[in-house]
This record gives sequence, structure tokens and C-alpha cells, in this order.
Amino acid sequence: MARPRQALLSRQRIVEAASALVDAEGLEALSTRRLASELGVQGPSLYNHFATKDDILDAVADAITGQVDIAYFGSLPWPEALRRWAHLYRAALSAHPNIVPVLVQGPRRRPAALAMADAVYGCLVAAGWPPASATHVGAAMRYFIAGSALGSFARGFVEDPELYATDYPHLAQAAHRLADHQKQVDEGAFELGLDAMIQGLVDVYERAGYSTTRPTRPLPSGARLR
Repeated sequence: MARPRQALLSRQRIVEAASALVDAEGLEALSTRRLASELGVQGPSLYNHFATKDDILDAVADAITGQVDIAYFGSLPWPEALRRWAHLYRAALSAHPNIVPVLVQGPRRRPAALAMADAVYGCLVAAGWPPASATHVGAAMRYFIAGSALGSFARGFVEDPELYATDYPHLAQAAHRLADHQKQVDEGAFELGLDAMIQGLVDVYERAGYSTTRPTRPLPSGARLR
């Protein structure tokens, strides 16, 4: 029998299949046996490309991270760069919420994740943030972005007005309607939180006198970033 012109498997094909499976059924559905079945191959074939299932998950997570444009870091003022990054990163995570628990573990050895961390940190340090504070800012932004992509606050309320009528009077007027306005509620909350976070960071930056032209000085008494 003639050998196929193209290999049955490639890293990209494995990553795409694993990503589709996680998107559809969650992290718990992914196993090397299930993935091999989806690809129409024997399980050991996967190990020619990935040593473990965790390596496959890392590659899936990094493929999603790699979809986020980071080219504007270094060319935009740092608050604008953070804002653009937050929108793009949230969009990528919101399209693949089941992989978020893997992504929030940190960049590990993932090239795209390391490049993103390097771009964010480098932008902040170049703007005058002290290295430790730049790390805190990047981490805080990631917590906020990832948390907003994990699920819908609006869909967490059941559409049963009787549930709230007696014991939860403050929720009774609107809670049962929140799911009908999921996009408005969730996106509105994200925008509000992002505005507050970036404005707060700008205030810290200005009070501390951070800049690219002057030496930095300690934050005012009581400030947490240092």
C-alpha cells in the first residue's frame, strides 16, 4: 500500500481537535483515548507529537493566547495599550471559556503566553512603573480579564420571579430578567470595571510621579502597590 502523501497527524491537527473537544464538552472530556478516537488514530500516535495530555492542553491554551494581538504594546500610551489588550484578550477567552482554568495557571513554557507577559510587563516598565508594581498591574489585569470570561453573571439568576419575591426584595424587581439581557449586563459590567481599574492605575501612576523621564519615588502612604 502506498504511503499517504501527508501524515495523518500533525501538532496543529491535534491542537485543533483538542480545542474543539474542550469547547464542546469541557476539560473533563479530554483524554488521549478520546482525542485519538476523534482523530481516527490509535492513542500512541499522539505521543509522537506530545508527551502528555497536559502538553496538549498547554498547546491548546497557547494557540488561543496567540490569537490576541499584542503589537501595539510599546507604541500606544500604557493605559490605552492595557485597555486594548483587555478587550482583545477577553474576546479570545470568552470564545473558549472552558480552557480558561488552564490559562490562569500562568504562562509556564507557552511561547505566546510568555510573549504576552513580556509585552505587558515591558510596556509598563518602559512607562516608568517600578518592576514589582508592573508585575502587580499585569497580574491584576489578568485576574480581572479571566474572571470576566469564566461565565455570565446575568445567567446566574434563574428566571423565576417567585424565588425573589418574599426573601430577596432588592432582587425582586429585576433579577429574573437579567438572563434576557445577558450581553448588556455582562459587557456593561466589564466596561465599568475596566474603566475603574485603568483610571485607578492612572491615579496611582500620577500620584507616585512615575514617568519615563524622572526617577520613580515610593507610592504615597497607604498605597498597596510598591
